[in-house]
Amino acid sequence: MTTSDTTETLPELATAYSPADAEPSVKAAWADSDVFHAVPVADDAPTYSIVIPPPNVTAPLHLGHALNNTLQDVMIRYHRMRGDETLWMPGTDHAGIATQTVVEKRLLASGVKRLDMGRQAFVARTQEWKDEYERVILEQLAAMGASCDYERTRFTMDEICATAVRHAFFVLFGDGLIYRGKRLVNWDPASRTALSDDEVEMEEVDGHMWYLRYPLTDGSGHVTVATTRPETMLGDTAVAVNPSDPRADALVGRTVTLPIVGRVIPIIADDYVVMADPDSADSKAQFASGFLKVTPAHDPNDWDIGRRHDLPVVNVMGPDATISDRYGWDDVSAEASNFVGMSRETARAGIVEWFSERGLLEGVRDYTHSVGHSYRSHVPIEPWLSDQWYVAVTDDRLRGSALRAQDP
Repeated sequence: MTTSDTTETLPELATAYSPADAEPSVKAAWADSDVFHAVPVADDAPTYSIVIPPPNVTAPLHLGHALNNTLQDVMIRYHRMRGDETLWMPGTDHAGIATQTVVEKRLLASGVKRLDMGRQAFVARTQEWKDEYERVILEQLAAMGASCDYERTRFTMDEICATAVRHAFFVLFGDGLIYRGKRLVNWDPASRTALSDDEVEMEEVDGHMWYLRYPLTDGSGHVTVATTRPETMLGDTAVAVNPSDPRADALVGRTVTLPIVGRVIPIIADDYVVMADPDSADSKAQFASGFLKVTPAHDPNDWDIGRRHDLPVVNVMGPDATISDRYGWDDVSAEASNFVGMSRETARAGIVEWFSERGLLEGVRDYTHSVGHSYRSHVPIEPWLSDQWYVAVTDDRLRGSALRAQDP
């Protein structure tokens, strides 16, 4: 027998690795052997667990999820090989308004609006979306080899999860750490919901600065306010001037009559007001008139001024960002009623025209400025007065306990 007679021929190796050829069999072997299933053990047994940060059901997983889940998988597999009883719990998150937005976009593509189809039908359509993308996401996790215990998969609206949320809310409310208050919020008039500051994207907009004359009530003249939003003047409750402005001494304490509305409002002094300076390097000073219309219900800075000076708050818009007299506007004049029901854009044009026809439009200049947009609907947000729930995160029972928990 020669050496060549005893030599076995090895199978030819592929020139390139093909995941589609190699991974399904490994995935099937893991599933058949149930190696990722966690078994409850005695209290003294070493354990290690991770609850996956649940991906949103808005879309399939992306490369960022692959990286994040790989890091978790490394830790899980390390502890499993050490002999620890190990649990990696998978799941998905409903994502709230974000999922609503993508479902609305799909409906609009077929010519259907959410408000036209009714609540129950829309919820059912959203459930279909959730089921579709939850299946895709879990299949992606399994295809990546994520060693999760898929028998323990959770969705953040499962009853056990919803019960935990309601219980936490009840406890926090009972402790005075959750409360309801009427405050100015970032309102998305398209999805009709409040947004956090993190959900507002600032965009540069080529707009205008309008210069509107407000007559002094005693008929002795006028002051000129500069604004990028003439439509909100319906809710003005003061005109502010910087106390260092040379005109302040003669005007603070007097009143103007708000055009269109007829509301008599005071002239007040506040350091927030930018003084006019055409030679300044600050564009705000270049475009300022020195007088600021104060609309506490429709601008966060004006809200702060209003609180400092105890000004009334007049909300002249509805949740769809149309001019409305149903949300805190009581002194609607006959002239002002002509604007009720208009969109903010239409009202802006109409109010500018009204001022122009009566010689109260002093001028208009092109002006580029930052405007907050909803990251969901991409429409300009509306600072809007609304009842919302808040968490007292600065309370020592929350912030303090969290900081103390980090101490070694």
